[in-house]
Amino acid sequence: MKHVHAGKVRDLYADGETLLLVASDRVSVYDVSLPTPIPDKGALLTQLSNWWFEFFADIPNHVLSTTDVPAEFAGRAVRVKPLKMVLVECVARGYLVGSGWKEYQRSGSVCGVALPAGLREGDRLPEPIFTPTTKVSDTGHDEPMTFGQVVDQEGREIAEQLRDRTLGLYARGAAHAAERGVIIADTKVEFGWDGDVLTLGDELLTSDSSRFWPAGEWEPGRPQPSFDKQFVRDWATSTGWDKEPPGPEIPADIVAATRNKYVQAYELITGRTW
Repeated sequence: MKHVHAGKVRDLYADGETLLLVASDRVSVYDVSLPTPIPDKGALLTQLSNWWFEFFADIPNHVLSTTDVPAEFAGRAVRVKPLKMVLVECVARGYLVGSGWKEYQRSGSVCGVALPAGLREGDRLPEPIFTPTTKVSDTGHDEPMTFGQVVDQEGREIAEQLRDRTLGLYARGAAHAAERGVIIADTKVEFGWDGDVLTLGDELLTSDSSRFWPAGEWEPGRPQPSFDKQFVRDWATSTGWDKEPPGPEIPADIVAATRNKYVQAYELITGRTW
């Protein structure tokens, strides 16, 4: 196999005409990989993502096999078809949080979508909104896009497909998670082209690509408890780190608590025991 790409969390290998997507135990916050791994994280992400791909079996995705992988990567890798990736990160938001909350405080809108006045941090939005970003920038950080910018880049028909599919996935996924006691506040999905078929790639509704909140503890007007890497983000911010490489080493108690949150999210959403 040929190692063709190392992302912040995943490594990509070419194996004949297919690709092997391997999730490491690295954790990335603010687009910087921290030096301390979270045990089992890669396997947890991979298996939660695989569960969602099965849940959304009616939507084309890149997975060829979850088992036809080298033994050393078992549980944390999938064999996938190569896609020509769309250069848009498709984000659906159902709640006002994170960068969306900060932008709303400045402008009353998020990625060009006007929102009602008087919303609080953590409020549920009147309806989910499409707030795309792109990684095609000199900074290496995700940059917000308006829907109009997606139209300019991809054309109106494709932009509408990206928006509608993203919001549809979010609505269905959020409804399932709500039945299991988990709020999906927002999520990021990625699409690529398999020939002329728009196809889901990368990961799907995981603790790295989404904000998961315990439904019973949701209280707008403050930061929410979470089952995702927001816990690590908050810890990293509290250290005074400037969000530029290198990131800080993660203490053992934060590592253990983070792993536990990933396990909780997996078990609640899938109904399976880790």
